[in-house]
Amino acid sequence: MLAGLLIAVHEADDRPGMLTATLPFGGTTLIEYQARLLIGAGVAQIVVLVSRLTPELLGALGRIGRRGVAVDAVRTAPEAAQKFHPLARIVMLADGLTTTDDVMEVIARDGRDALLVVPDDAMRPGYERVGGGMAWAGAARLDARRFGEAAEMPRDYDLQATLLMLASQAGAIHVLLPSDAERHGHAIGHSGAALEARGRTVLAAMVSTRRGWFDRLVVAPIARALVPVLVPRAVPPVAIAGGGAVVGVVGLATLAFDHPLIGLILALGATVALSLAAVFAELRDEGESARPFRHAAAILPGLAALVYGHAAARVSSEGGPLLAAVALIVIAVLGERAIGKVPRRRWWGSPPAYLLPLLLGAAAAMPIAGLVLAGGYATATASAAIERLRRQA
Repeated sequence: MLAGLLIAVHEADDRPGMLTATLPFGGTTLIEYQARLLIGAGVAQIVVLVSRLTPELLGALGRIGRRGVAVDAVRTAPEAAQKFHPLARIVMLADGLTTTDDVMEVIARDGRDALLVVPDDAMRPGYERVGGGMAWAGAARLDARRFGEAAEMPRDYDLQATLLMLASQAGAIHVLLPSDAERHGHAIGHSGAALEARGRTVLAAMVSTRRGWFDRLVVAPIARALVPVLVPRAVPPVAIAGGGAVVGVVGLATLAFDHPLIGLILALGATVALSLAAVFAELRDEGESARPFRHAAAILPGLAALVYGHAAARVSSEGGPLLAAVALIVIAVLGERAIGKVPRRRWWGSPPAYLLPLLLGAAAAMPIAGLVLAGGYATATASAAIERLRRQA
């Protein structure tokens, strides 16, 4: 069983009376972001060490609990020891830590006690020396027995430091912090202003890990540019999606009235807007709203291809374009079903990516060529995905 320990005791350096854990971060609070990382790593229980329960912290704990994990607040090591299962592995994150999913994947693996470390000469503010020329970088994997051992020590000891000492004495392995982690926002600090800057870096790094070349090369750069603008203003993802939906409807109407190039450009822009809405919903920890935005971003290109094919068939008085559009949609759906949720190879297509061959065909006034090219790309993607399924069976 994997569990998590979060610490919410330190006050923000530049905001008296406010805990660092409850500072704004990416549309939520820092502790909610940390909990999101833990849940993504597979924890089923989160224990939060607190010094006092502020209204902001109570609200954050309530929102974390609605994500389907058990959440408990404790004040001492004995209380924490009682909450954890004796066989649990606990991932501890430092108070004020910002990091990424990649770092969590490294520290949340199976195994004995482990400390995420950097060499002393690369030590940053907030890191703690743990011996051996290394400094702790804010994340640790601990055996549940460490909490029982800490419970036997005087209560005025700092629990985080005590756990690090006990883990080191138990022979915890040292796991080096990934080389690009600090560039992507991994740090420990208690300044609200610094946290805001790190938040933009972390969120931009999260956006950069989108699947597929269209998301990586089109959606991710736009999202990275918009993170500093939209996140501080708390622009709701539904507003972005609403704008995209309006543009999409206009694009479909434009296609229906025989203006294919303009219509496809509008449809592509609307698809990007819907994808961005899904990205920002995920960043704001609104997974339920992100799902329909993703579905809309996948459905709109299919509707655009269908309307485009129908309009081209009407103009040419031949059924070829419409049949090609229907075939494209069927093959693309089969390909998406075969890919599922597993990592997508970079060259594989996706519904938004299939709009680009259609745009080329519209620019050359050769709709059937664009539809056939998109269909061929979808066929290659579906074939590769199905072949991968066969090898895994």
